[in-house]
Amino acid sequence: MFTSRLARLSSRTTSILPSSVVKSFSSSVKPFRILGLQQIALGSLSLDGLSSLWIDTFEAKEVKRFKSEKENVDEIVTEIGRGLGKVEIDLMMPLDPSKSPKVHTPSLNHIGLWVDDLPSAVTYLESKTFKFTPGGIRPGAAGHDICFLHPKPKEGKGGEGVLIELVQAPKSVIDLYDATSE
Repeated sequence: MFTSRLARLSSRTTSILPSSVVKSFSSSVKPFRILGLQQIALGSLSLDGLSSLWIDTFEAKEVKRFKSEKENVDEIVTEIGRGLGKVEIDLMMPLDPSKSPKVHTPSLNHIGLWVDDLPSAVTYLESKTFKFTPGGIRPGAAGHDICFLHPKPKEGKGGEGVLIELVQAPKSVIDLYDATSE
């Protein structure tokens, strides 16, 4: 059941990304693999509105709360799904709407992709002129190491308007990916 879900999520992930981003990730030999969708992050000026929709209506499970002045975010980390097929849904509100980053704009703030080797992915993508947002590789709200591909860099390549979070996959996700055929 999870393997078909992972395959569906992976194909959905590539269908929502601009084709130039998918091509950049899939062409040539790379020292890393994109394993599938890890999360979506949604922003609003009303955390109550988001939690009413996602927790109360869609029955997403609240996992933890995260607040960061540096990242200007008050966040509820939730999950939908079961087992290794869970997808994280981050509900975010800015602490100060006048400051950056503006986590509520756009409402679909970013998507997260599981990566089997985050440091190698960053090194490789930088060698291909992809730009990352400031902060480098760091622990994310859910505890995995993360970094963000810049949505619209002034120079080099980026996410073609999409903020893309690369998330270091835990061993369990990597093992399941390796055990799953197309």
